[in-house]
Amino acid sequence: MSRGSSGYDRHITIFSPEGKLYQVEYAFKAVKSVGITSIAVRGKDCACVVTQRKVPDKLLDPTSVTHLFKVTKWIGLLVTGLPADSRAIVQKARAEAAEFRFKYGYEIPVDFLAKVMADQAQVYTQHAYMRPLGVVPILVGIDEERGPQLFKVDPAGYYVGYRATSAGAKEQEAENFLEKKVKNNNMTLAQAVQTAIAALQSVLSEDFKASEIEAGVVWSGDGGAFRILSNEEVEEHLVAISERD
Repeated sequence: MSRGSSGYDRHITIFSPEGKLYQVEYAFKAVKSVGITSIAVRGKDCACVVTQRKVPDKLLDPTSVTHLFKVTKWIGLLVTGLPADSRAIVQKARAEAAEFRFKYGYEIPVDFLAKVMADQAQVYTQHAYMRPLGVVPILVGIDEERGPQLFKVDPAGYYVGYRATSAGAKEQEAENFLEKKVKNNNMTLAQAVQTAIAALQSVLSEDFKASEIEAGVVWSGDGGAFRILSNEEVEEHLVAISERD
């Protein structure tokens, strides 16, 4: 892209004649360059996020490699993209949530946290001394008034709620799969998790082991707290998918 862009990718604040910000587009490419695909699905009383767990080095402790994070007890964050940028955005999200709790006396709503993160990302596209973060955060939580919530924020600062969505290397293929499978929001927790895992297996044409998948859920029947599923729980869902097929 840079060879034909005639210098329009030198600074993030310069539009090309086509109306593009090349540095922002490079940030989208950076997310996909990591080679991780993530899926998120919302049900009638739950929301789940599923992603690959890739350990790049055999000497690494696999338990220290994760893309799933707790922002608060009630909000989960799945970050797809550059690992260092992921840590930075998680830290910012936690700081915003803690400040909101201190200032207003109740937990930050999921949609408001998504808005704050999107606003921050958009500011990063306005100044030459900043760069967009090469990550796509997906937020899940259960709102007291609106029920299960699922939001995705992109490096350009765009955010919106979803019934199901994807991020990363095979994003478009995954969304095509989800469009066929997710017709409404009436899925139970097990159905939502299994739909997300099945989407991951389908677009990557792989049969995963439990240790190769990370899954996190929020469920109103569990009090609405975000939790990361154990390998045993993931294995149960994998067995259910294989028996169903």
